[in-house]
Amino acid sequence: MKRYVTEKSKQRLLNENMLTNPTMKTPLNKALAQRRSKRRYSRRSCGEGTYLGYTSGRQTVLKIPTSRKKPKSRDITNQVDPDQVALLVKKEWHLSYVTPLYQFRYTMLKTYSKELSAFLVSEKQQGQTIETGQELCFKVNISVVLGLAETNQDAETIYIQILSKQVFAAKDEAQKVVWSGLLTCINGDVDYLRSLPPEFVSLPLLCTSGPESLSALVKSWLKKTFDCCFGPICITSTNLQWLAALWTGCHPTKNIQYLKLAWTIPTQPPMDVTYKVNPQDVWKLWDSARLDDGAEDSINIEEVNSFIRGLQTHFFRHFRLDLSAGSLMRVSTALGSAHHSGKIKITSPDYMTTVLQLLTECALLKMPI
Repeated sequence: MKRYVTEKSKQRLLNENMLTNPTMKTPLNKALAQRRSKRRYSRRSCGEGTYLGYTSGRQTVLKIPTSRKKPKSRDITNQVDPDQVALLVKKEWHLSYVTPLYQFRYTMLKTYSKELSAFLVSEKQQGQTIETGQELCFKVNISVVLGLAETNQDAETIYIQILSKQVFAAKDEAQKVVWSGLLTCINGDVDYLRSLPPEFVSLPLLCTSGPESLSALVKSWLKKTFDCCFGPICITSTNLQWLAALWTGCHPTKNIQYLKLAWTIPTQPPMDVTYKVNPQDVWKLWDSARLDDGAEDSINIEEVNSFIRGLQTHFFRHFRLDLSAGSLMRVSTALGSAHHSGKIKITSPDYMTTVLQLLTECALLKMPI
């Protein structure tokens, strides 16, 4: 069961039901009773099958895609403010999932900015360690990134920026950006998003860049304000393989310059292997992995598996080392890089939505149920 019926909304709904009929057993009461009796949560990564998500009175099935649309280069600055695009690229992001936000309002972003700023100052005054220097004051800007949403069901992306300045700094000294965050949903599961009650907004993917102490404080404020919860996202080997294939498929229109893959082999001690392939060779291998009967505008998992097996076979012929026995930990090209630990950098904005869509799937499927 999907656990986004929050404590605030749960108590409010229970109170309404009790006032109407204290003995009436509603679907929500029944579900909550089952949850209390089980108290079990399971986590699913993007490399697994399907699972059920519970919403008030409805169940949805989140499916793992076995095929994806072939990435197409597009100038995203036609839909998104170029200044905002510049804030999103060439920055290493740490990934987390976020359960739906309760009573979030786009019309209150200025209020949220002031509240978060006051919260950070209060925490600093109470002795909370913040890794940005001594005696800082904070300014928070929370804004909407219009144009990233791919469907009518996607909520508009939110960008959070924290700036700081030394208390005794000169008046003309500019504030420095010390932390950035992105809350987004790109091509989220339509059935799941439609099943959400109207008081919830789903922005399941949180990307953060900056000191971990500030990330923890921002999450704490979001949790208190919108009754949501967070958890880390690890990018599985399967999804790293997807990214390798998707980025390689972009080569004819955007030179990827290289494909670099890093495996960890379970030897004693563990062996780290880095494998770098030039773009022409890796494109030929990818082109040969494409199925003749496959759709021209899509990529399926069989093609991805064939592509990775080809890379592993080529490596084995030269070094007699079987990479399939290990775990793929990192993928990088000139278009971006991703690490198993949940770090990603998007270098080119032309294929940004393709990457964010895959990460949105990871976030939705990683949430506790």
